[in-house]
Amino acid sequence: MTDPITPDPTTVCEALLLTKKQRYLDKEILPSEREIIDRLITRRLELPEAYRELHDKLAQHPDALDTMLGTLLNTAAFWNPQRIAEIRSQRTQLREINGKIGSLAAELSELLEERTQLHETSGFLSETHSHIGRVIQGAARDNPMFDDYLAMPLRQLRGQFDSKYWPTIEACLAELARDAYGASPEASDPLTAAATAGLRGSLTDYFEALAAGIDENDTNSCGPIPAGLVLSDSTLASLVNCALDLDPDTMVDAAYVKGLRQRRRTRSKKRQPSRRS
Repeated sequence: MTDPITPDPTTVCEALLLTKKQRYLDKEILPSEREIIDRLITRRLELPEAYRELHDKLAQHPDALDTMLGTLLNTAAFWNPQRIAEIRSQRTQLREINGKIGSLAAELSELLEERTQLHETSGFLSETHSHIGRVIQGAARDNPMFDDYLAMPLRQLRGQFDSKYWPTIEACLAELARDAYGASPEASDPLTAAATAGLRGSLTDYFEALAAGIDENDTNSCGPIPAGLVLSDSTLASLVNCALDLDPDTMVDAAYVKGLRQRRRTRSKKRQPSRRS
């Protein structure tokens, strides 16, 4: 009886990648991930050892190898250094916008209070909203769902409870100001949190996003990648160099990845509470 032929890891990994590419082409989706697949195929001579390690550690786990490759594609497409820099900029922009909203809402609240006083003391009135219910009704004029389900209950509530039970329009704006001033942008998903945790943007951000992507797809998160998977420094360096298409001047090596991991361990130890003897 002949021994079974051991599959070539590069052939296996590239077959999975090309199957993904064809599926994306058929559905006309994810052109950025298709581009990264092409990069990996083009730079295949740099990846045999990385593919061998991936195959050795994941092939025996159903769907783990395919998911790992998909995670590499996804993070390279949507969490590459250029995209992470854009996300960091958007976080700064969000802080600035919240500040402007807070200032403008507070200013508008004061103006509305001043207008109310003039209505009461000047002998003049202006045909403007004076009840928050009217504001809501006017804002929903183009919303048929409001007309069908909320307009009548709102009118009934306005008829049942006079103005002393309702917040004033200026009070609502003051609350918007308070809310905006107190807002602090927070990441809405683990990859954003990981990629933007550092004080300054760098290639390290991508490695953090990739690590978070793997964690999101491991068995602890109901995914197929075995929890606690540890890839060698050289494998991570090769995968990232090729997925991000880094040139010789910007490529990373195993020593870079090793230093990154050491810094992560140091930060983790600093965050752990000290134990008293």
